[in-house]
Amino acid sequence: MSYDRNAVTTIGPGLRLLPWETDTGKPCFLSTNGTPGALARIADEIEADQLRDGADVLMGAQAVLDDRRAGEYALRLALRAATQCLGDVLRIADSRGARLPQPHDAQDTDDSDDDQDDGADGDGPQLPAEACG
Repeated sequence: MSYDRNAVTTIGPGLRLLPWETDTGKPCFLSTNGTPGALARIADEIEADQLRDGADVLMGAQAVLDDRRAGEYALRLALRAATQCLGDVLRIADSRGARLPQPHDAQDTDDSDDDQDDGADGDGPQLPAEACG
């Protein structure tokens, strides 16, 4: 199973992207209607397993990279495992990100000139060089 972010259309409200896909490679979604059930708990457990696996693969890949004697096969195997785990983590991030509450589109209509710079114009508050050590 490999995750292709471009194959997943926008995740609609109330839908959860599941950590598996169909046998034809299409993404699976769950509509929970705000109440998590058994399938959502299974998905949570699978996601937790995938994140643990990713941490293990990261350590293994780092060990292969640190081993100057590692051959092409070991490097390819580590890279294959790392790309699989990265796909899993991206799927989890997309799924969780789509379930975050969306901020309201309330625009700040207060045009008062207060002394605080919110940094929105890219010219935010500046620290003196001494503050950085």
